[in-house]
Amino acid sequence: MKTKRTLSTLLALLAGVTIFAGVSFDARADDAVTELRMVEAGGQSGDSIQKGYIEPFTQKTGVKVVRENPNGIGKLQAMVASGSISAVLFELVGTEVQQAKALNLIEPLDWGAIAPLPMFPEAHDDYALGYEYYSTIMTWRKDAKAPKTLADFWNVKDFPGKRALPDIAFYAIPMALLADGVKPEQLYPLDLDRAFNSLKKLSPDVAVWWSTGAQPPQLLNDNEVQYAIAWSGRVTTEPKLDYSFNQGLIDLSFFAVPRGANPAQKAAAMKLLHEMTVAENQAVAATVISYTGTSPDLSALLPKDKIGQFPTAKQNKDVQVGYDYKWWVDHGKEVEERWQEFKLGL
Repeated sequence: MKTKRTLSTLLALLAGVTIFAGVSFDARADDAVTELRMVEAGGQSGDSIQKGYIEPFTQKTGVKVVRENPNGIGKLQAMVASGSISAVLFELVGTEVQQAKALNLIEPLDWGAIAPLPMFPEAHDDYALGYEYYSTIMTWRKDAKAPKTLADFWNVKDFPGKRALPDIAFYAIPMALLADGVKPEQLYPLDLDRAFNSLKKLSPDVAVWWSTGAQPPQLLNDNEVQYAIAWSGRVTTEPKLDYSFNQGLIDLSFFAVPRGANPAQKAAAMKLLHEMTVAENQAVAATVISYTGTSPDLSALLPKDKIGQFPTAKQNKDVQVGYDYKWWVDHGKEVEERWQEFKLGL
């Protein structure tokens, strides 16, 4: 399952970093590549990578792929700074890609070698390939009154019950603004004063500020809370829970190449990235977890009776809101400081 980081991990490193020039390779560039290592988020998300992309890649090339987890930009930073590049592919979320580029932690991809099949444009970055959409959405117990909007979710009078919200500003702040009536097209730049006022209104009814994706479904199933904000892949298959993608936050996970990676391994990795653009492979990955790949042809391959579980199904993607990655990179330190101050006041 996806492992998301707190904003301090995602963004606060921009204050300063020393990158060492020395780089050591695990193998010479002209050695035959028999094994690649990748760092990914782990859980069912990692299992979906194995089944959907690694297996067809290994079958075609004979190259073994070893998965490591967890990921996180701090781990990438340490890898590059040490000059010991132990993995040729590294999973990053959207904001982390922009941060990694600013810190010179990743290399441009060879898109000619990837030879991608059709993909949504936001998944194509010179330095990273978006491979998996995930969403942050409203979810609730089926015996609770169903909210239609985030304003309903914030309305504890008409929708009584305890809430669970993410202890992650990256998700909580945009949702607080949407709940307060900000239109999606006017969300950025984020009005932080308005966001924190909105969060303060709901905070007396927030029983848990969660930090891991496993918490919301567990809290809901145990009836410790009746409503939660959660990652879609954690809740869409839970029989006791209901959910809505309306006003959800949609984001992408990417794979990038750490700066200083072995050239021969990088060349082989481009073939693995190609497999991540194949719609049929993405459909296989989606059988493991209800996150979706980046092909515009994927929806037609997904099971019709489960289409409502997937972030990029048209009826879901059209009602969600994206992120302004640059805004978060530029303002991340300020947001994290205010977030910690807010939490101390609860």
